[in-house]
Amino acid sequence: MMKLRAYLDRFQGKKILVLGLGVSNRPLVRLLLEAGLDVTACDRTQRDRLDEEILDLERQGAKLRLGEDYLKQLSADVVFRTPGMLPTMPEIQALLRQGAEVTSEMEVFFEVCPCTILAVTGSDGKTTTTTLISEMLKAAGRRVFLGGNIGTPLLPRSDEMTESDIAVVELSSFQLMDMRRSPHIAVITNLAPNHLDHHTDMAEYVTAKKQIFLHQGEGDVLVLNHDNAVTDGLRPEARGAVRLFSRREALKSGVCLRDGVIYRDGAPLLRQAEIKIPGIHNVENYMAAIAAVEGLVPDGCIREVARNFGGVEHRIELVRVKDGVSFYNDSIASSPSRTIAGLRSFAEKVILIAGGYDKQIPYDVLGPEICAHVKTLVLTGATAPKIRAAVEAASGADRPEILEEDDFERAIRTAAARAKPGDTVLLSPASASFDHFKNFMVRGDTFKRIVMKL
Repeated sequence: MMKLRAYLDRFQGKKILVLGLGVSNRPLVRLLLEAGLDVTACDRTQRDRLDEEILDLERQGAKLRLGEDYLKQLSADVVFRTPGMLPTMPEIQALLRQGAEVTSEMEVFFEVCPCTILAVTGSDGKTTTTTLISEMLKAAGRRVFLGGNIGTPLLPRSDEMTESDIAVVELSSFQLMDMRRSPHIAVITNLAPNHLDHHTDMAEYVTAKKQIFLHQGEGDVLVLNHDNAVTDGLRPEARGAVRLFSRREALKSGVCLRDGVIYRDGAPLLRQAEIKIPGIHNVENYMAAIAAVEGLVPDGCIREVARNFGGVEHRIELVRVKDGVSFYNDSIASSPSRTIAGLRSFAEKVILIAGGYDKQIPYDVLGPEICAHVKTLVLTGATAPKIRAAVEAASGADRPEILEEDDFERAIRTAAARAKPGDTVLLSPASASFDHFKNFMVRGDTFKRIVMKL
């Protein structure tokens, strides 16, 4: 509490802009107002579409700039950007040239947090790995604050934290781009092309992810995926100790998979068969989490979590079994690599529903995997032509039946109509949701609602 108050006192008498009024910035605005600060909140939403929470912030003293011109002719001493507004935006660059300090809710949290921070980033597996780390620490009796990109802002809760607690944080590339602080333990699950509709190129995306460890010191820890060429190549840049995990190579030091057993530093720790959630990618998530909690969690607690943790919503989530057909919701899969991991989780060929918003990432790697793991492919959304082309270009492959439906519900019903007892219908879009849905959670909830009506 003292640290947060001291930080906010720096802003007395200054003009503060908060850009974006999404999930993380609403409690931030309230916190700034409670500190008696001059706050202007900017959002594209028109006034007649504001919800009651934003109107209440205005009643508390926030000045609102709304509508299409909400970013024009801005001036401020301090700017808090929402993660979706990259620091490279012309409007933010103009504020920097004017001398404004640009920061974010997450960066302030890192500055004022009184306890150890353990943070996870990567292209795939972030949320599951973050949640596993949290569950393992809780099983060991630690008080844990879980949040960040996983959906819960942590700054408003920093006054509840003590030095003995642990904050477990999921971080996106958007949050990391201009971060000037790093956690005590940083985890990068893997890196593959993603969000290239926002980042200039893959190099900018990787540079953003690297901020999770570039501000560490000698006493800090970086956990890297040894099997992923991009993450493994980051080892020379590490500032602290490096812990590796691998399912392909036996490691004397680190966490690895051999003959169905996860080893840590050469000693057996956990049988793959004990892990309740399906898929080899979740074995990788467990290895990343095990490396992260080394020295913090007893082995028995790790095994307890493995046997009881049922997974995170929208991540290969079993929705129902109807007439012998299993329906799985993997709406989180917004990239080819994520869908590939989902497909490899099933022993038999599935009926796949894929397609959505185009993030301008390549789909060529997805084609052979669909041919190997899918018997019927139902495409929908803007990326449908790209996914079809990738499948048709897979040389010498056993191609699945390919169907296209413009409407999301019709795509689900078409997939269900093709299914026979014993089949699996999998929603794993390999694409973002923004062509028809606010986010992947709304897409997944819509899928589940339609499946339950079948």
